[in-house]
Amino acid sequence: MRTLTSIEELDFAAAMPSTVPSTVVVQKASDHTLLEETLAGDEDAFAELVSRYRNQITSYIYRMTNDYDGAVDLAQETFLRVYRAAGRYQTTHAFSTYIYRIATNLAISELRKRKRRRLVSLTGLLASGDGQEVRDFDAPDERPLQDANLVDSEKRAVVKRAISTLPEKYRAPLVLRDVEGKSYEEIATILRTSEGTVKSRINRARNFLRDKMRSYIQVVSS
Repeated sequence: MRTLTSIEELDFAAAMPSTVPSTVVVQKASDHTLLEETLAGDEDAFAELVSRYRNQITSYIYRMTNDYDGAVDLAQETFLRVYRAAGRYQTTHAFSTYIYRIATNLAISELRKRKRRRLVSLTGLLASGDGQEVRDFDAPDERPLQDANLVDSEKRAVVKRAISTLPEKYRAPLVLRDVEGKSYEEIATILRTSEGTVKSRINRARNFLRDKMRSYIQVVSS
């Protein structure tokens, strides 16, 4: 299997010729089979895996990081890691669980890097000694809401911001459950923890979001 440096190198053209009779039913290969074929040097097989999971992995990382361009890059890195480690993949768990685990680790790593950068920036600001008052980084928009569409848009933005303030250990299980629709068992496997811990963290995350939305509704109603 040759070294792959970018999933953009793959040819995503349809593998089946257009002349296949409409009566022929093509059985889709399993994820495990596609990875085995990838190991054997079949890049079309890996292209199929990318096609199956690219959108959902990008969307998941975007929900985790709130940065679409960064999510695209991290999704590509996810697939590159899958490709490079294809020989170490074990079929004990579903491939979807495996790839979500890699994506989760990359997203959490990115979030931690951001946190460190913010701490460094904040430390530099507080130590600047220029005598200027330090203002809030994210000042609330206190302008009145104009109509129902704006209210809905603002509500979605509030939920999005609230999710982005969750610690990673609460954010990941919440997004996996409430956005990605994963089962508690799948989430526990992805995060390598117990189902009880997953349920507890999701419950705490949901309560946090409810508190945020309750505060938002009070502001809108006042």
